[in-house]
Amino acid sequence: MKRVLTWILLVLLLAGCEETPSGRSQLALVPDTLMAQLGERSFAQLRERRPTVQDSAIDRRVQCVADAVVEAARRHYPEVEMPEAWEVVVFDDAAPNAFALPGGRIGVHSGLLRVAESPDQLAAVIGHEVAHVLADHGNERLTQQLGIKAALLVVGLVSEGELAGEPLMRALGIGARLGISLPFSRTHEEEADLMGLEIMAAAGFEPGESVALWRNMAAAGGGQPPEFLSTHPAHDSRIALLEGHLDEARALGRQAQAPACG
Repeated sequence: MKRVLTWILLVLLLAGCEETPSGRSQLALVPDTLMAQLGERSFAQLRERRPTVQDSAIDRRVQCVADAVVEAARRHYPEVEMPEAWEVVVFDDAAPNAFALPGGRIGVHSGLLRVAESPDQLAAVIGHEVAHVLADHGNERLTQQLGIKAALLVVGLVSEGELAGEPLMRALGIGARLGISLPFSRTHEEEADLMGLEIMAAAGFEPGESVALWRNMAAAGGGQPPEFLSTHPAHDSRIALLEGHLDEARALGRQAQAPACG
């Protein structure tokens, strides 16, 4: 039995070796359907426990940018299966933050709208967060955290119920108080930065505004980094990375036209 289980696990490990849209190898064993369910469940809990903005003009503006980003991501990465429709919610929270979850869920804090000075800058944040989902970073992190249990989950030797709760939430970046609490790895962040830059450019937004956005975020924290930067570290190397790819991104978006999101 032990030998059979070993072979099963080896096959699963090989099957779980994939490539992200940018070509990086990753191990992501959790079924996409389960990841989508986790994202939907987490987002529903956030909606239940957090107030949302009651301003139709703000909702329309954020929805406009998010729709453009998602559609550009769909065109730019046609090999990635994406939900047909993405739910977008603006939470009434002063922290300059945003997130995206598997299953097509995007959350934006009202505080971010005071830091992102234009639709282009908002597109930079949403593009970055959507890139995390497209690159399956949550699945990769969950696989790493669960270890052998991830493989056992796939073959049915461990049930979702046995793994449910805080460990799964943490892997998606959702903390005990339903906050976006855990950082992705440096590799994940850099990959999301570059994918997000391409996505916003493909949507017709100005890529250079991504650099301006991160500078605004750093300034918003005063002597301390704001919450968004505590989970998405903004080092000088991040800005340098973006600046080094601006020409490519602008060339990519030369034929694109940004929507009038106001």
